[in-house]
Amino acid sequence: MNKLALLVALPLITAFLLPLINRASAFAGRWTGPLILVVTSALGISLWTQLGDNAVAVELGGFRPPLGITLYADQMAILFAVAVSLGTLLLWPNGGEDRVRQWTLALILAASGSGLALSGDLFNIYVFYELVAVVSYGLIAARASAGSYAATLRYLVVSSFGAAMALTGIALVYQATGTLNLAQLAQLAPTQLNNLQGLAAFVLMLIGFGVKAELFPVNTWVPEVYATAPTRVSGLLAGVVSKLALLIIVRLLVLVFHQPEALTVMLVLGIMGVITGELAAWRARDFKRMIAFSSIGQLGIMFIAFAIPGKAGIFAGLAVALHHLVVKPALFLLAERWNGSLSSLAGAGRTSPLAAALFILLALSLIGVPPLPGFWAKLLVLVELSEQAQPLYYLGAFVILAGAALEANYLFRVASRFYDKDKDQKAPAAQRMPDLATASLLCAVLAGSIFVLTPLAAQIEGIATQAADATHYIQTVNPETLP
Repeated sequence: MNKLALLVALPLITAFLLPLINRASAFAGRWTGPLILVVTSALGISLWTQLGDNAVAVELGGFRPPLGITLYADQMAILFAVAVSLGTLLLWPNGGEDRVRQWTLALILAASGSGLALSGDLFNIYVFYELVAVVSYGLIAARASAGSYAATLRYLVVSSFGAAMALTGIALVYQATGTLNLAQLAQLAPTQLNNLQGLAAFVLMLIGFGVKAELFPVNTWVPEVYATAPTRVSGLLAGVVSKLALLIIVRLLVLVFHQPEALTVMLVLGIMGVITGELAAWRARDFKRMIAFSSIGQLGIMFIAFAIPGKAGIFAGLAVALHHLVVKPALFLLAERWNGSLSSLAGAGRTSPLAAALFILLALSLIGVPPLPGFWAKLLVLVELSEQAQPLYYLGAFVILAGAALEANYLFRVASRFYDKDKDQKAPAAQRMPDLATASLLCAVLAGSIFVLTPLAAQIEGIATQAADATHYIQTVNPETLP
């Protein structure tokens, strides 16, 4: 299964060669990155079809755990690895004076994101996570403005704090078990991590990795970064990178941390994320900041969903995550020409009727209006929450419903502003064609999924079933005798 390693190696090697390629031929430099992302996406899809319901583990260099580097690929890992490649391809940086640097960083982001999805031990998860962070700093600061530099510095400080927290949690796990391989940890966890030290390690890693997953309270960087970064970078971070951080947390819950208290911590922080995110979005008077705060609320719903025990939580969480993965980048792409005060959007629907129509479609799905996919995703979460028969889960369901009401208020407020006939207001410029085309493609995927909801739900349930099976993970990796 050398294809697994290629998902990481191809974009990483190309990133370092790209400046030389561009120097030799500007045309080749412009298209090499997208071509490599097409190839890695095709490799990931071929792996998906080959594996089916199975999983595979690859020991790089032939070294067995815990010394070797293990890559583990099941349906969920490949799904997000392909999402990283396709997301980076669709949101490929437009360029500028430093276009080669941006293209190089985008390729490194694709490589490290795939590595994050496929890593089978905590050490490499941390390495790839930090690589994603470093690349993100460069992409966020691409506009070279005072605002982007300030937002990047804020993100760097918060992310560094999170990295230190995650590393401390990893150190606690290693001190208790003597290994960082996830399969070995899954075997050792019931006896050596089902205690206060294990819970402390989980909380530290939850907060640390939760920085990029926009987890309350380490999400203070979100509005400034998403408002000042290039629109495509904002869409990539909100739509794709945040899901990679969630993937890590789900793996830890399934394999290592089985305490009910761990789920409770996630549930409480998810509830707080929905409350603070939706209230802030409702109060926002800037288009991109409104979308950024809304993203915090949506990630909060995912944390609530994944806090539901067993396969049901993973099923519900994946449904919301995949919906958000399509909707949020499209919204940021539409924000390219609508950035600024919401009061300046009068007449935008007349200037760009297609963009306004796409926004309304995305808004309706985000709120949860049937028969759009957003409705079924939220309904699935609410049904699973209601079956837990615990007050805190009921509170989570109530918060999601209240958040949907707030979403409806501020999103419909924007939509009505599009068709405002206030003649004193100058309508914003029409949407740039490449961004509008990409947003249209994402909306077509969203609308088309309505007609395949049943097989799509069955596929997501199959992914959740496999991801929730810790025994299958252990048997696939098949580690040697535990130390």
